[in-house]
Amino acid sequence: MLSASPPVESGTRGRIVAAAVALFAEQGFDATSVNQVVVRAQVAKGALYHHFASKDDLLYEVYAELVERQLAGLNRIVAQGLSPSEALTAIISDLVLTTAERLPEATVFFREGHRLSDSNQQRVRRSRRAIHDAVIDLIAQAQRDGRFSRVASPEMVAFTVFGAINELPIWFQPEGRKTAQDVADELAALVLAGLRPPPAAPSRRAKEKAQ
Repeated sequence: MLSASPPVESGTRGRIVAAAVALFAEQGFDATSVNQVVVRAQVAKGALYHHFASKDDLLYEVYAELVERQLAGLNRIVAQGLSPSEALTAIISDLVLTTAERLPEATVFFREGHRLSDSNQQRVRRSRRAIHDAVIDLIAQAQRDGRFSRVASPEMVAFTVFGAINELPIWFQPEGRKTAQDVADELAALVLAGLRPPPAAPSRRAKEKAQ
């Protein structure tokens, strides 16, 4: 089972992250200073550096909290022993809903994540890869068991799922016509329709009886 870090603590740390998210969204990562974050969060600069070594680490934390929640959700789903279709549906739903719930953070990271240092970029890739690999393994095992079709490779199916979810910050509107659950349901239905195995060919005896 994958390991998830503890959730971001509330209080001072939470106010700092919230202030950073707001400022990064308003004016971008490069244009935001540590002093501005401190003022917006209404904390002392020493308090910020107690929790974060740098502005780069603060940007990483904006995304890390979301990924940690998603890792925890995936672990919880995997532990339930669901069928592949049920598990994949639940995973897609959890990923969509958690992304929608943290849309400001997801939007900031979508726009500014490339500003991260190499070391924090690697941390992000490891976290995302853990989730991707778990989904790929689920699909691959179901294909080997004949419960999913082999219409596409497990990697291609996973890329389709995560490609759609990663672009939610571009187009999803919380007050729009479709709710986050609508999006999750439609994406899961689309993916599972493609993975549904073809009906078994009728046996010779069944053919003869039909005649």
